[in-house]
Amino acid sequence: MQVEHHITISASASSVFRIYEDVANWHTWDPDTKQASLEGPFAVGSKGRLTPTKGSTVPMVLTKVEPGRCFTVESKIPLFRMLFEHELVCVPGATEVVHRVTFSGPLSLLLGPILSKQLNVGLPVTLSRLKALAEARSAV
Repeated sequence: MQVEHHITISASASSVFRIYEDVANWHTWDPDTKQASLEGPFAVGSKGRLTPTKGSTVPMVLTKVEPGRCFTVESKIPLFRMLFEHELVCVPGATEVVHRVTFSGPLSLLLGPILSKQLNVGLPVTLSRLKALAEARSAV
């Protein structure tokens, strides 16, 4: 099961990626994140924790990082895996931003529909807030 949303931001991909790298401040633009932390650099293999505004803290690990292009975070709990992909595609004068969440594991049949509904409401808000922040920083 997968949920995907995208937005065009009038800022460079590197500007948007700098916002992603500031994990401790994800909550400032992602209203579904209460707190996030990363132990170590923003690089493949670094582990951290994410506390959603609704739910329990989950472990996370960066499984893919290409500065200025994309990064992927994986969170696992028993019998359930969430893969959060963030892609940046340069277009003339802007960056197309894609956020995709994929669920797998036996519990995805139960949790997937519930979380998909929440994500289909939350991701557009998250992307709008990311856009506002990136464009405000680019204007400075």
